Amino acid sequence: MNYIFYGGKGGVGKTTCAAATGLALAKRGIETLVISTDPAHSLSDSFEMDVSVEPTSIREHLQAVEIDPEQRRDVYQGMVSALVDEFRDVGIRLDEAEIEALFSAGVAPGSDEVAALDLLINYVETDAWETIVLDTAPTGHTLRLLDLPAVMDTTLDTVLSVREQVRRKADSARQLMLGPAYYAIGNRTGDEESPDITSLQDRMERVDDILHDDERTEFRVVLVPETMAVRETERLVDRLRTFDIPVKTLVVNKVLENSNESCDRCRTRRQTQQQTIRAVRERFPDLAIQQLPRIDGEVHGLRTLEPIADQIRPQA
Repeated sequence: MNYIFYGGKGGVGKTTCAAATGLALAKRGIETLVISTDPAHSLSDSFEMDVSVEPTSIREHLQAVEIDPEQRRDVYQGMVSALVDEFRDVGIRLDEAEIEALFSAGVAPGSDEVAALDLLINYVETDAWETIVLDTAPTGHTLRLLDLPAVMDTTLDTVLSVREQVRRKADSARQLMLGPAYYAIGNRTGDEESPDITSLQDRMERVDDILHDDERTEFRVVLVPETMAVRETERLVDRLRTFDIPVKTLVVNKVLENSNESCDRCRTRRQTQQQTIRAVRERFPDLAIQQLPRIDGEVHGLRTLEPIADQIRPQA
């Protein structure tokens, strides 16, 4: 299975690019799933179809899904509640470092981003698709999403460590209360497993492997040909590279192809765009650069996506 992530600031056309890429792959006969991890979903608008929280058929070889974090939130809240109950039962106190590690930056099991990544692994495990295309939220949310597997690994290590401390305290209390009877009954507390927590940790490790797999994963940054957009793209690419995320392609969207020569304003705008695109090429000589034309009107439905799908290159 291959993975294509689309990211960038809001309003640059990430959803359109993701939908068009899915359509282009499907036209080649490649089984493809397009996933939106953006809380403000717009895949339904792009495909002009009701895309649900379960994979929805768009056309032959192409399905789409808009992830609903609520599908997993109850599970995570249950895990947190169980941990709190165990802490309370033995009167355990966490020091500041442990609390910070457990709930670092507000990332506790139950967050939207964790739910999105956990559901992603569900789709990966089905082995029903050859390529998964992900339409991510605007930049800040995406960086948080990509950083989560590493954060969650530390968090869950702490959870398991603290839980073991709690259970040892509980076991000591049982020995004190039961005396010799404790040895007859046996130590059942220590035999209990933490399947939910360990399973989540394993799943986050799988996501981390996917995110850093240079052979199967490609992160594409979408931008528009404006000076400010280039600066924002520089910052995003630099951040992605600090995460060791394989950035391979920049998609310059909304490019004016043929300006009206009798319109000074149009001609000037096209010249400015072309200067910006040259600056992009100079700044990122190691990345593939794709250009997509500006489309008049809204891009809604397969008919309007077809021309973009014909131009977009699914592989760098």
